[in-house]
Amino acid sequence: MAEIDTPEKAQPYGTRARQALSDYIFAKDVTLTVQDRDRYGRTVARVKVGSTDVNAEMVRTGSAWVYRDYLKDRSLLDLETTAKHFKRGIWSLPKSDQQAPWDWRKERRNGGSAQQVTARAATQAAGAFTCSVIKSCKMMSGCAEARYQLLQCGNPRIDGDGDGTPCEAICR
Repeated sequence: MAEIDTPEKAQPYGTRARQALSDYIFAKDVTLTVQDRDRYGRTVARVKVGSTDVNAEMVRTGSAWVYRDYLKDRSLLDLETTAKHFKRGIWSLPKSDQQAPWDWRKERRNGGSAQQVTARAATQAAGAFTCSVIKSCKMMSGCAEARYQLLQCGNPRIDGDGDGTPCEAICR
């Protein structure tokens, strides 16, 4: 589905997100607005059932993340912010279970669980960074330092939207 990404089946909320999509489209006529084909040859599209934009509804109900790398419709960001604010769907889970699917897949490819990868990164960064100065995003040397500041130093200012990703312009 274009511009969104849902939790993988094995991720927290994965089964519920799959059921939410099924509730919208199963045994219904859908209209696809094709945007692209992915590297596997799959159609990437916006999906409508009648006048309902299913992609947007998945985000609005907290069943999907906005996939920022492929975002064209910026209104999806407002829907995601509202879903987070009202703790809908995935946003009702503990922060530790709110991992974006692209990060979850990357960790699995790199041979680790979320906790193992985070611990490894923090250990590697510990020698290079310090908490003696609480920094703004403009002061960061890169994403690794921003993550260190957020996770190890507890610097919430650098995660303005509360999604767990610090300094969005650096850590995409």
